Amino acid sequence: MHETQPVHYMERTRLYYEAQGFERAYQWAHFEDVPFTPLEKSLSDSRVAVITTGSRYDRLLTDPRFVDSGEIDELPSHLFAKDLAWDKQATHLNDLGSYLPAQVLKEFANLGTIGSVAPRFHCLPTEYSQRRTRETDAPEILRRCREDQADVALLVPL
Repeated sequence: MHETQPVHYMERTRLYYEAQGFERAYQWAHFEDVPFTPLEKSLSDSRVAVITTGSRYDRLLTDPRFVDSGEIDELPSHLFAKDLAWDKQATHLNDLGSYLPAQVLKEFANLGTIGSVAPRFHCLPTEYSQRRTRETDAPEILRRCREDQADVALLVPL
């Protein structure tokens, strides 16, 4: 086994943002009021949606990034994420279930651990723009989760 160092994503983000010519340093998102809500019913009665930062299409070949959804019962053989900053020495994209755990969620539903799995999974682009995330992508993900009648969202970043 080879030794690796962690991805210094905060420093990497700062340098990337600086290289784009912005006058101010990148400001990490901060919320006085955390936008999370306690469950209104037990997890065993809740429908769970899964949201991943992987993509159903190759983002290196397309632009711009956008919110996308796929049928939970028709999973692709893989998702694309080579454009994201993650430790490619210590991990890989070979195990779809590690970043799109649909099968495990279905097993949890069969066991009664969760009520059910939402009919779609959602792919959320990663953005340096907090404004775009806050004003465009997050509301679209919320709309889709509500459309699927999801009670809980499992966020699985790569």
